[in-house]
Amino acid sequence: MVKFFLFFALFFSFSYADKPTTVDQELLIKKIKNLINPSTFTKDRAYIDVIFSPKEDYFRSDGSVNAIKVIQTLKDNGILNLFFKKPRDINVTFKTAGEPQFFVKIMSDSLQNIGYYKYVTSESKLSESEFSWKISLTSEYAADPIILNQELKKSKCEIVDVIRENETDWVYVIDMKNAKLDVSVLEDAKEFRLKRSLYSYWIDVSKINNIHISSSARNDWYPYIAYYDKSLRLLKVTKIDTKKTNLTLEMGNNTHYIKISDIYTLKNIKDDLVLMPSAKKSD
Repeated sequence: MVKFFLFFALFFSFSYADKPTTVDQELLIKKIKNLINPSTFTKDRAYIDVIFSPKEDYFRSDGSVNAIKVIQTLKDNGILNLFFKKPRDINVTFKTAGEPQFFVKIMSDSLQNIGYYKYVTSESKLSESEFSWKISLTSEYAADPIILNQELKKSKCEIVDVIRENETDWVYVIDMKNAKLDVSVLEDAKEFRLKRSLYSYWIDVSKINNIHISSSARNDWYPYIAYYDKSLRLLKVTKIDTKKTNLTLEMGNNTHYIKISDIYTLKNIKDDLVLMPSAKKSD
């Protein structure tokens, strides 16, 4: 009987330890109130209590509110509306503790992939603990955190918090501790073709040491090659002001990515550039 009561007590002590405290639950309500209009929150408060039950499901293991899951529930239940009646000026600030250049590259690619092309950088700030990048654009709807988060996951990044300052101004906090570019990875002795494009070619070369590039006679390729480390810090740039049909590149030990372009214009590349990687790097 004594053993039974000991087990019973231990069971309930662990069960309650896993549940959010009153303070935690208030954090969840505070986040919900931040994401929607005050009038909407007041009108739908009873419904909100129902759809956000159990509340512990909306917390991360570290005790923070899972903002993306909260937004998904609000959207699914018709409480969060991201559309405007007419186009409006929007400001979006992205914050991270990661490398600024790497962060802006990932964010720019992700925004482009979800259809955001026409925006301007209105502000950027770097401190000892954080980098923030603010963009401005005109749109009929606010950036959808769910869609953006899905895109960022391709680069091993994640939105860990979303702050709505008002209808048109939003802040996203991004975790990029495992970040990588969402680009093709070259493998040893496996041919890879770069199709005609209006944009520079980014490639992950972390597994190889050398690349032989073949360019057809129809191309007027004047090579521009930039080498970057794992955090996208620029290591060196090679520019060749001579038309090339064959070129061999050597990767340094710290080279993780390269960008292949043309000194003048990518319109010079009419046919595929054929890449043959070799010399797999040892682990």
